[in-house]
Amino acid sequence: MAGTGIPAPTRTGTSAPVSTTPVSTTPVSTTPVSTTPVSTTPVSTTPVSTTPASTTPASATASAPARPHRRTLRRAAATALLLALATAATTTAVGPAGAATGEAGRTPAGPVGVWQLDGYGTVLRVESGRLQEYQLTAVSCLPGQSAGRVPGGGPFRYATEDGEVLTVRPGSVHVNGSVGDRATRRLAALPDLCRHAPDPGPAADPVATFDVFWRTFAENYPFFAAKGVDWNAVRESHRPRVHAGTTEDELFAVFREMLAPLHDAHVHLSGDDRFFGEGRPGTAIPTPELETRVKAYVQEVDLGGRAPLEFAQGRVSYADLPDGRGYLRLSGFDGYTESGDFASESAEFDRALDTVFTAERTARLRGLVIDLRVNGGGSDELGLRLAARLTDRPYFAYAKRVRNDPADATRFTRPQPLYVQPAQDPRYTGPIAVLTGGSTVSAGETFTQALLERPGRTVRIGQPTQGVFSDVLGRTLPNGWELGLPNEQFLTRTGKTFDGPGIPVDITTPVFTEEEFGAHRDSAFTAALRRLPRA
Repeated sequence: MAGTGIPAPTRTGTSAPVSTTPVSTTPVSTTPVSTTPVSTTPVSTTPVSTTPASTTPASATASAPARPHRRTLRRAAATALLLALATAATTTAVGPAGAATGEAGRTPAGPVGVWQLDGYGTVLRVESGRLQEYQLTAVSCLPGQSAGRVPGGGPFRYATEDGEVLTVRPGSVHVNGSVGDRATRRLAALPDLCRHAPDPGPAADPVATFDVFWRTFAENYPFFAAKGVDWNAVRESHRPRVHAGTTEDELFAVFREMLAPLHDAHVHLSGDDRFFGEGRPGTAIPTPELETRVKAYVQEVDLGGRAPLEFAQGRVSYADLPDGRGYLRLSGFDGYTESGDFASESAEFDRALDTVFTAERTARLRGLVIDLRVNGGGSDELGLRLAARLTDRPYFAYAKRVRNDPADATRFTRPQPLYVQPAQDPRYTGPIAVLTGGSTVSAGETFTQALLERPGRTVRIGQPTQGVFSDVLGRTLPNGWELGLPNEQFLTRTGKTFDGPGIPVDITTPVFTEEEFGAHRDSAFTAALRRLPRA
């Protein structure tokens, strides 16, 4: 999920007047982007932060062919903003940039000033009452999302129009719902490209829009080698088709052709009534229709027609099963409240967990099925919050790093380890069967990864997850279109990443296939009951 840079917000309302000043069209360097496979050096597990993780927000998952609902796109954009805002506190140093000075030649107190994030192509201008994002590539700077100061003492806190709250300190930013903190470095002033940054708008030159689009991926996307895509060759074959007279439909078709080979559910492009996004071949991205169908099917086939307890607008449900076992289903790690802000979402999730994990129930449970087979992601931090209810001692969850060299897709920040800390509330520490499939996406996957080293018996059943873990870096193109892409990796203790193929299972079964539906069968659920002990 859960955000990556100040997300380039997805604009759904009316916008400010659009400037027609063209984006810089400085010729794009054709220096090849290195796509050498990434090192799997083991991750240092020295604690850096124990703040629970996020997809990303919600991570924004692109549903193909249907366009995601408004909340999904908004969540993706906010995630990007936040992620960019919070570049890891443990990232590799970028080098001194000179201190911004005030009128008296002194460094401004607190976080007021200009800050560059490590690895997100983002600069922030922080004022006492407002924060402004600028989205950078080697050839462009565009204004991104802004946030207003939240009244109150303590560190500077800013809230976006979407309700995301950012805590800014000298040298770091924390985003509510995201994992850990991110380091920033002070700049003396805004980069030259940003001083007269034009507002995005439809009058932008199609060639300039193409160059920013290509550059955004060239400088941030970490998975070209894994996807078998030569991004430099893609530019050479597609840029000649774009010129000043290229229509919006023609330009969108070019971009769609460029993105399709990635098969990345965290890549999406939207503009006006156009949308592109798709997942790994052979999988289905979660949609409200799929969720509704599966919930009804599980209730009929697995729960014997008994309605489970439902929480968080139906996104979380629980049922006691015969023989001392339980069934917990999560459709996502967001979408729990109408407002969608992290404070209300986490409070609602805590209420659900308090109701499920009572002292009486955790004492008598002999096995727990956790169903993530249709899980659209959301906040990684909420995933760690659930994991905290499933252990009685701390353990390593995963480490997060971000690509931070625009010219080299193999260079990343230092991995920041994250840990599961046992909750103070009642906890269940017995055997667990986790059900996953290709529709287990983003924060659903980071939660699954957070259980890999869980003390006690945990078995994964079904199919591999979708294979997208990063927060979504939200960007706005010169013509106003919204773009989302991943720029992070979530690593195991040994440095392994599951991006692309997804997290594998221990026991393979069909997952919600038409054959399973037709036979009135749920093989994964049946296999889980066979593996879990009875009372």
